[in-house]
Amino acid sequence: MDYDDTPEEAAFRAEFRTWLQHNDPGPEPASSDSVAEQAFRMSWHRELYAGGWLGLSWPEQWGGRGQSPLLEAIINEELGVAGIPNSVGPLGWLGRALLLFGNDDQRQRFLMPLLKGESQWCQGFSEPGAGSDLAGISTYAERDGSSYRITGQKLWTSGAQFAEWCMVLVKTDRTIAKHKGISCFVIAMDTPGITVRTLRQSWGGERFCEVFFDQAEALEENRLGDEGDGWKLANTVLSYERGPSEIGVVATWKSELARLAAHANDNPSIATKYAATKVAVEACRLRLMESLSKRSIGEPPGPGSSVDKLLMIRAEQALGSLEMDVAQASGVTGADRDAGERYIYSRAASIYGGTEQIQKNIVAQRILGLPR
Repeated sequence: MDYDDTPEEAAFRAEFRTWLQHNDPGPEPASSDSVAEQAFRMSWHRELYAGGWLGLSWPEQWGGRGQSPLLEAIINEELGVAGIPNSVGPLGWLGRALLLFGNDDQRQRFLMPLLKGESQWCQGFSEPGAGSDLAGISTYAERDGSSYRITGQKLWTSGAQFAEWCMVLVKTDRTIAKHKGISCFVIAMDTPGITVRTLRQSWGGERFCEVFFDQAEALEENRLGDEGDGWKLANTVLSYERGPSEIGVVATWKSELARLAAHANDNPSIATKYAATKVAVEACRLRLMESLSKRSIGEPPGPGSSVDKLLMIRAEQALGSLEMDVAQASGVTGADRDAGERYIYSRAASIYGGTEQIQKNIVAQRILGLPR
């Protein structure tokens, strides 16, 4: 396969690279300062939008440019090469859910503020007893006239303390098979009955939250799709979240490998680990490019995104382990702490977005046709 840019893509890449050289946002604040980190990310989001670099594959009717998702991958890749965070949060997957499952009124109200970075969103999927087994959620919504009352708890909700809106999965029918009784609502985070508590991470940041719902009112007009459409929506969101949008992360990994190359030359044991990591990163890159090529001809993400996710887990954890070894071998003050933070976060790669075991189940059952 030839994954090189076409002349048009090369021209687009050069245009964005030039723009980036004149609009570099500078270093991102330390992840231990969640408020400063969030302010930086939202400011950079608005800067990217003002430059015309967001929503490229969205329909023009809803603020996009109706172009190939390949262009979005080029932007993510160039940001990764430059070491600049994408910083657009859940735009890629929550925006896609609104596009595919929202009605015209919902798209009109929600999409442009999300695209412009004028409103901040969070994703209320995981729960204390339902992470990778997402169909096992217990948060429920009971109809109350023209609205619903939501009761339950969500966990690991990124950025909930800053969000204005939450896309939340709930049970609307607890009497039928668990996959069939799930619905999805958009709910304002200042709704009475919603309580947000931040979770402090080992390195000091507060990126994640737990969110409690106590009879919080969700309007029927803010339900995405029909009752029972939640499982289909959740799978769509997770397919986009696990998929080729992460090509920018691969570029970041390649830049980090280039930085570590000198250490591999000096230490045989690190050299062996470096080589294995480089292979894992390249295998992941080629797989993501294949998936992206399918999306560019109109094929939506499906169970194959679990293969992407498995390769991303392998590459990210290999790199995290390599960085830790290099830091320990170099003896540079503070290097082991930075590497340690990245190593710890790489461990989470096999948990968030569906555990490694769940991804293997999906591959086995939905791609290979093996029995449950």
